[in-house]
Amino acid sequence: MIDRRSFMKLTAVGGGAVFISGLYGQVQAAATDKAASAYDDFYFVQLSDVHWGYSGAANPDALNTFKKTVATVNALEVQPDFIIFTGDLTHTTDDPKERRKRMAEFKEIAAGLKVKTLRFIPGEHDASLDNGAAFKENFGPSNYVFDHKGVHFIALDNVSDPGASIGDAQLDWLKNDLAKQAKDARIVVFTHRPLFDLVPKWDWSTRDGDKAIALLTPYSNVTVFYGHIHQEHHHMTGQIAHHAAKSLIFPLPAPGSQDKRTPLPWDAAAPNKGLGFREVEAERKDSEYKIVELPVTRT
Repeated sequence: MIDRRSFMKLTAVGGGAVFISGLYGQVQAAATDKAASAYDDFYFVQLSDVHWGYSGAANPDALNTFKKTVATVNALEVQPDFIIFTGDLTHTTDDPKERRKRMAEFKEIAAGLKVKTLRFIPGEHDASLDNGAAFKENFGPSNYVFDHKGVHFIALDNVSDPGASIGDAQLDWLKNDLAKQAKDARIVVFTHRPLFDLVPKWDWSTRDGDKAIALLTPYSNVTVFYGHIHQEHHHMTGQIAHHAAKSLIFPLPAPGSQDKRTPLPWDAAAPNKGLGFREVEAERKDSEYKIVELPVTRT
């Protein structure tokens, strides 16, 4: 089992947040802030791409992987303030009845988490075939904001539109929300797809993501967390840091490394390969984040 400290720490003037992504291990994490005492330290857990309902060779243990993840998170010595699932909660299906059944099963398993503050955004597997109707029935709005201990969080929906766009209405909503924030506000954005063009031919982009980035660019403390690409990835657009989470079902190939984005082959000798913890620290330095990626530890 993995027992190393695995975390991503974001500390900013007046507050902090922590990102964790992984399976089958114990994690101890805390965000620290010595610059001001007005805000309490906290951390959160990001889980992504569960794909509940998937059945195939890429993960023969698909029925148990999510349940093991729940047990792992429940075993954390320090429980997070909240948990965010960044899309593809369920695996796609053309059958609306089956889609809702999978969502109900996902919710039942997720309810086993000790942390009861759970937040969700959709992935294209959850929402693109019905414009997010089933997701909203089960999980509520697909885009929303909330504030927690000095940090402003924004959840964007870039999947309910089958054309992979955020859309003008949501961009206007984002613009109006950002207008209420100070230019040095601590802002964390959650999306499913990357907002930037990572590999457009693989659907690893958002058609109007550049418009969202343009709206966020005037703000000095913005971090984006996303899923979709089933691997850890780090990217900067100006001063905005974008961090992808690993999947909880199967890994995908490195961006653009092959013609198609087919899942990496299942390795019976290392079944957790690509799903284990990675350690990444980000420390606040003036107006930038210092990113330090540490070695991977696997079973």
